[in-house]
Amino acid sequence: MKVRIGIDVGGTFTDAAVINNETYELVGSSKVPTTHNSTLGVAEGIIQVLNDVLKKYRIDPSDVVFIAHGTTQATNALLEGDVSKVGVITVGQGVEGLKSKRDTSFGDIKLTNNKYLSTENQYIDLKEYDGVNQEIAENAILNLKNEGCESLVAAEAFSVNNPNNENYIVEVSEKNGLAATATNEISKLYGLKVRTKTAIINASIMPKMLETANMTESSIKESNIKSQLMVMRCDGGVMSIEEVRKRPILTILSGPSAGVAGALMYEKLTDGIFLEVGGTSTDISCVKDGKVMIKYAEVGDHKTYINSLDVRTVGIGGGSMVQFENNKIVGTGPRSAHIAGLDYEVYADPSEIVNPVLKVISPINGDPDYCYIECLNNKKYCLTLSGAANILGYINEGDYARGNVESARKAWEPLATKCGLTIEEAAKAVMDFAAKKNSEVVNKIIGDYDLNPRSTIFVGGGGGASVVVPHLGEYMNYKYKVAKNAPVISTIGVALAMVREVVERTVANPTEEEILEIRREVERAIINSGANSSTVEISVEVDNQRNLIRGTAIGTTELRTKDLSQSNLETKDLLAIVADNLGVSISELSIVAQNKKMIAVVYKNVSRKFGIFKKISNNLRLIDNEGVIRLQKNNANVFQTTKDNYLQTLNYVLDEYTEYNDGGAQLPNIYIVNDLKIIDVSGLQTSSQVIALADIELASTPEDETLIIISTSRAD
Repeated sequence: MKVRIGIDVGGTFTDAAVINNETYELVGSSKVPTTHNSTLGVAEGIIQVLNDVLKKYRIDPSDVVFIAHGTTQATNALLEGDVSKVGVITVGQGVEGLKSKRDTSFGDIKLTNNKYLSTENQYIDLKEYDGVNQEIAENAILNLKNEGCESLVAAEAFSVNNPNNENYIVEVSEKNGLAATATNEISKLYGLKVRTKTAIINASIMPKMLETANMTESSIKESNIKSQLMVMRCDGGVMSIEEVRKRPILTILSGPSAGVAGALMYEKLTDGIFLEVGGTSTDISCVKDGKVMIKYAEVGDHKTYINSLDVRTVGIGGGSMVQFENNKIVGTGPRSAHIAGLDYEVYADPSEIVNPVLKVISPINGDPDYCYIECLNNKKYCLTLSGAANILGYINEGDYARGNVESARKAWEPLATKCGLTIEEAAKAVMDFAAKKNSEVVNKIIGDYDLNPRSTIFVGGGGGASVVVPHLGEYMNYKYKVAKNAPVISTIGVALAMVREVVERTVANPTEEEILEIRREVERAIINSGANSSTVEISVEVDNQRNLIRGTAIGTTELRTKDLSQSNLETKDLLAIVADNLGVSISELSIVAQNKKMIAVVYKNVSRKFGIFKKISNNLRLIDNEGVIRLQKNNANVFQTTKDNYLQTLNYVLDEYTEYNDGGAQLPNIYIVNDLKIIDVSGLQTSSQVIALADIELASTPEDETLIIISTSRAD
């Protein structure tokens, strides 16, 4: 049996999950304490849990076709201030050089309220030295070493256009034993200040991450696993260990992204809110049109040029405590049982809860009062959200969060009596306070990404999923479900993750060649990150308002022979899904185009203005054969064609639907559907750019292949 192994390094435990590579079913999992204090660091825990699952499930190392791990190491290092001092060498000349010097001088960068990242600067005046040579670079590096710098950043304005000076300084630095980053390696965007700050954060964690990467990689090889070790990124993809050595910053916030990756593989999500519930907090993220939503990551209050999952964290988890004031329940969380050093009441034996007395505790100086009970036998238990959920029947038998309802009821009785409530009323009040906190964040995400409430579903992951998600769904009147294998969904996500790369450039009015070049660049980058070239899908978008071109590539590390679902739905079932999404009957739907893997379904929506003017819009849903709606447009034009005739159809769409106004010609948004691949050529400025990019994307497509071309107005 060929398997995939995912390892998730958390703050407390390091988990491993083994996935059958053919069926994508969970074979089994294991857990060991995270080895923060080991001489090998967290790498020792990774090896321990790996050896445990290999032995436990009798897996031959040669049968491991994919292995990856996610880690909180970079995030924790930044939160705890466990970072190296960074030296910055800025290159420039004249007035522009002086501005560059100012823009790259940061002193101490604040990470948290009392944690800072220290930097020192050296400036090389190109006019004075007539270019950078080895002697000049080594003198600057030596000066920074003498100031205690353990890693280095090379910075120059417009290095994204000409990276030679930055790259040369990095090369000299590494020869002198100092880990280094060039700002152009971190981002291809203009904006020297943000680019340099991002590079500084990257450099500050390089020494520690390099050490862990080297130890982990060598240990994997010693286990006789031949598959390349991959590491989880903060945007939901994975990258090779070699890329981690250069850009460890891409691993920050990667923990929450693993859970979404797992949910996307196991659950047929079109529009959804994913809530990963732990003991202390809930990480909330968004899926729209089957894609996870991404934004620029922030470290402390500092914007970076790193694309990261848009995760919003709420201080509500399975162990959340009950706030109590003036004989009333006044809130839930953010403190949890383990912060107070107390056990959960719901996991106690009923015989241990004898004559419970309600008491309060402030876990941290300045905290409000939280409830706990003290029993006749001097045992103390926390009143938790998990207890409330068990009392109210939200946790089914066999669920990870299932406890002893009798114990919970005995523990909650003193609180209910004090408040003049029944036990159920007290539990519901606590659940409602938790739901209110989560709902405020969820509503903000739904608004930010313009999700349709009718088609949006809440999906829960993590050990506390059943504690939070079912009640939240009821509270907000949304559909909900708990993900398959929810307690280990993050670890599964690591095992099933895709390779992902993003390249961005600042370009005003890009030419066809510049658009094609960024496509080539992101393709090279993803292959260097470990993706099999035959699996790579690339999209290029142009943001005219920000003068930005972004290339995004997604691929896998090997050819997958089977889909996770392994079964295609019948047409009537697909139409039922679309009808439910649109809130109409199946009889009102029409299939207007289809290929082997997708069907384009349209509902003609007729509306009237002032009771006189009639407007007909084609509400489109593009759905794949597994039931995932991949594209939703409220007014679309759809055409079915073949590869050999597609240019004729594409030119017709461009001619027919280009709009002309005072700002000039405005092309329609265009999507070309090839098998399961949606080629997005929207946002480009000229017809020739659209055709050039489409030609590249379809170059290897057979001439008789069926294509679907979809267009919408940019105003829709």
